Amino acid sequence: MNIVVFGASGRTGTKIVQQALDVGQHVTAFVRNPTKTSFQHPALTIFQGDALDASTVDQAIAGQEAVISALGPTRSSMPDNITDAGVMETAARNIVAAMHNHKIQRLISTTGAGVRDPEDQPKLMDHLMKGLLTLLAGAVLRDSAANVELIRASDLDWTIVRFPRLVDGEHTGIYRVGYIGKDSGTRISRADAADFIVNELIEGKYIRRAPMVSY
Repeated sequence: MNIVVFGASGRTGTKIVQQALDVGQHVTAFVRNPTKTSFQHPALTIFQGDALDASTVDQAIAGQEAVISALGPTRSSMPDNITDAGVMETAARNIVAAMHNHKIQRLISTTGAGVRDPEDQPKLMDHLMKGLLTLLAGAVLRDSAANVELIRASDLDWTIVRFPRLVDGEHTGIYRVGYIGKDSGTRISRADAADFIVNELIEGKYIRRAPMVSY
């Protein structure tokens, strides 16, 4: 399968790229700075671009069969033409538009545990943590939520994968897949986060759902 990974040079994105290559996928790694991508592979293509630039996103998605977005709201500045929408929302709009343009259906996108889903059953501690996150990083949370809502509103075969605190750690392949307050933990390794994404790409068990993946 030909896939493009946005955010491929990030700490989680690199794990996704490597594990996708390991199971035989052909990967286009979409990166802003190619020097941050150190590994090489015969089935790997490096594509330099900016997810906020609709034209380069469209070029990267052309010819693909699936899209993975591991982008995060970490950019400190935005171009002058990005005003009303946040980084994540703008990137999602560009990705969804390009997928429609090239008639590609499968999208897996990541976000944080602060973004809620109708299947969640948050407990008191979950509400407290959401309130704290809103207080400390309200703009980031709103941007992430707008990103998710834009994807949900599309007619794509999407999966939103939500993670709690991402940590460096081993690739165990053992984790929980559930919903906040029902079967969710507080952390997961980036390697196991990537494991779920690559397996979901192949198996498609959570199409049009937004599970929480954690220990």
